[in-house]
Amino acid sequence: MTPIMPSMAQNKKWGIRMDEKIYKTMGRSGALSIVLGVVSIVVGLTSGVMLLVSGGRLLAGKSKILF
Repeated sequence: MTPIMPSMAQNKKWGIRMDEKIYKTMGRSGALSIVLGVVSIVVGLTSGVMLLVSGGRLLAGKSKILF
């Protein structure tokens, strides 16, 4: 009879090996990290462009102010 190591234990409810479950969890968390990184870059670039445009408009409209 072959002894069952803890990593080879099966989840009785789903019939999935624990190492397979860990492998899937790592894949999902890695994909989530990549997606969040891309979203952060896009948000950062968008906000930077918007700040540059609004700053340029403020400097261009500075000469139109009368005191």
